Amino acid sequence: MAEGSWPFAGLRGMNLRADLLAGLTLAAIAIPEQMATSRLAGFPPHIGFIAFIAGTLAFAAFGSSRAVSVGADSTIAPIFAGGLAVLAGFDSPHYAALASLLALIVGGALILAGMLRAGWIADLLSVPILTGFLAGISIHIALSQAPAFFGLPAESGDMQARVAALTRHIGEANGPTMLVGASCLATIILAERLSPRIPGALIALGGATLAGSHFGLGDKGVALLGVIAHGAPRLSVPDIGSTDIRQVFSLAMVIALLVMVQTSATSRAFLRHGVNPDIDRDFLGAGAGSLLSGLFGAFAVNASPPRTAIVIESGGASQLSGLVAAAIVAAVLFFGADVLARTPTAALAAVLMFIAYRIFRWRDMAAIFRATRAEFLLVVVTILSIVLLPVQEGVALAIILSLLHGVWTATRTRLMEFDRIPGTTVWWPVSPVHRGERLPGVLVVAFQAPLSFLNADLFRRDMTAAIDRAGGSLRLIVLEASSIVEMDYSAAMALREAIETCRAKKIDFAIARLESVRAQHSIRQFGITEALGSGRMFHSVDEATKALAPE
Repeated sequence: MAEGSWPFAGLRGMNLRADLLAGLTLAAIAIPEQMATSRLAGFPPHIGFIAFIAGTLAFAAFGSSRAVSVGADSTIAPIFAGGLAVLAGFDSPHYAALASLLALIVGGALILAGMLRAGWIADLLSVPILTGFLAGISIHIALSQAPAFFGLPAESGDMQARVAALTRHIGEANGPTMLVGASCLATIILAERLSPRIPGALIALGGATLAGSHFGLGDKGVALLGVIAHGAPRLSVPDIGSTDIRQVFSLAMVIALLVMVQTSATSRAFLRHGVNPDIDRDFLGAGAGSLLSGLFGAFAVNASPPRTAIVIESGGASQLSGLVAAAIVAAVLFFGADVLARTPTAALAAVLMFIAYRIFRWRDMAAIFRATRAEFLLVVVTILSIVLLPVQEGVALAIILSLLHGVWTATRTRLMEFDRIPGTTVWWPVSPVHRGERLPGVLVVAFQAPLSFLNADLFRRDMTAAIDRAGGSLRLIVLEASSIVEMDYSAAMALREAIETCRAKKIDFAIARLESVRAQHSIRQFGITEALGSGRMFHSVDEATKALAPE
């Protein structure tokens, strides 16, 4: 069953305390994270609070998962910030309007995907590509926050220009600023190692804020957030034109795909026993979150695996934990501006540095390297494309690489021959491990992949080669089709050609174990059943050979 038809389906009286505790813990994690991510996105810190509140409320109303936390996200923030910065300056009203527009388009795309039950889209990025993508994003985050961490002027331009500027000016780093950043980062790392439930980022941020006030760090060259002037957020449609929509649309589609991937992965990763995720409904919830966030003048939101893990580990049983956290964040938004003004920007940079460290998946890279050098090369190429190219182009290239890798994998499938394990009715791929036996005049083959235009010609050539190798004594071919779960028109024509070739050579042809309902429909739809003739479909290879093998 799906994980709850109502966002509070998991709420019981005995779970109320756990939800409240989980909400408090989530707020302690979310407050510094949302502030830091908002700055990463090119916005004042309080806009991150608005994004978190909007994402949480919308997902509680429309999402399926009881634990997923939605809000400002450091994975997508540098991507859309880099793309929008080409069109407008960070501090300009036009930049804010474009970010709101992008959030509306992303929200609409996610809602449409949920309504069309397009959860399969989330599987377009392979694990090596996703690992390389996150590593590239982590490098972007670290380099973007390095000036604030070391007390240097912010640099603009591409990655190479920022690295060069950082190298030139590193000797001018501000000592007190570095001390604040390093102390905050050490505090966060120590808290994480002791227990993920300890709000290390909040402790570090609170300590840095107290130090900024008590020791007058602003007078020592340490940059502070300063006064955050804002009124109550209001619903409004961004002031944009058709040109803006054309300029933002492709970037919004990239962001939408990444949100689908991360939302799907988060929902699947944090499940309770006996339930299945309703990914399509979670797309609706995340999409509604981006829509609401955009209408309130913020930016696109995303599901967060770390925050979701905190909810689970704290015992949260429903979206009430998220709503409690949203209420606390709202209180800070309206009543905590004076406190936040004394927060060093280096403390927020430290929070983002830690996030960058968390999403750089060293262990996954090492596992991929040990398992397959070819796919590890995909990791490296993806990292380089994200780091060296403009972010939007790098992400698009990563998606294309993932799709090409899937196509390449499908085209590598080859026709294989089966033999029978002696003393059994089991037909198995020919292997040096066991000594199989064959029936005179019988060839059993299999194609262990969906048959499509990608591999139809390879199937045709391999089938022809197998018939030629068997020689003139061949009287029966059995296609073991248990792995053929799909068949398109091009592949059906290749199969039909193979059947007709066999008929011309007076070789019988049968299909065994075609278990896929979709493939069964395809062979009827494309005329394969008629080409085979009656009595040529069997439940097993053994049944086929007993019925059709020559005496």
